Amino acid sequence: MAGAGPAAAPAAQPARPAAAPDPARVILFVGTSLTAGYGVGADSAYPAVIQRWLDSAGLRYRVSNAGISGETSAGGLRRMAWSLQVPIDVLVLELGANDGLRGLDPGQLRANLDSIIRLTLARYPKSAIVIAGMEAPPNLGEHYGTAFRRVFPELARQYHATLVPFLLAGVAAVDSLNQADGMHPTAAGHRVVAANVWQQLEPLLRARLRRARDAPSKAARGAAVPPGQVTR
Repeated sequence: MAGAGPAAAPAAQPARPAAAPDPARVILFVGTSLTAGYGVGADSAYPAVIQRWLDSAGLRYRVSNAGISGETSAGGLRRMAWSLQVPIDVLVLELGANDGLRGLDPGQLRANLDSIIRLTLARYPKSAIVIAGMEAPPNLGEHYGTAFRRVFPELARQYHATLVPFLLAGVAAVDSLNQADGMHPTAAGHRVVAANVWQQLEPLLRARLRRARDAPSKAARGAAVPPGQVTR
């Protein structure tokens, strides 16, 4: 229209906030001085090595190290309520070494680990469990050693957990990979321990991330099916 001024510009729309990146899922390591990194420091302990490998592999997981020197399975059970305050996706359970060193009852070890797993699954039903197997000192005898060794694979079968057959495989009794006490790994020993865990942990994590990524598309396909029609 003659004499009319220029059309008013449309009102500016507020910028849409960028979507927040998915938070990294938590892997909780509950264990003894082996997990805590006794003698080498937490930055050289096998959980920290695994964190670096996770980052290099582009796997969005964050390691939480709850290892305590001298911890027994009973001590681990007592602190699980505190340890589980932050939501977790995977529990790596490394307990039993100190039970074995003290000659504690393998039946009680099993009961304590069983309770830890039950508490974890009750709090986070979709979490995965990884159990690190251990060996008892040979001086406790064959009967004790057999009963002790059986605890870990039996629990893994019961809960469909992932088993690391022997955490210290390739490290135990290897002088060059252990500190002067002959029991705690050096930094190089921790890298071997990390590899033992990684061999079982990496495929588990990739499978869980894949299922989480595929779940929305499966749900969308299910929602698109007309009522009464069966999908194949």
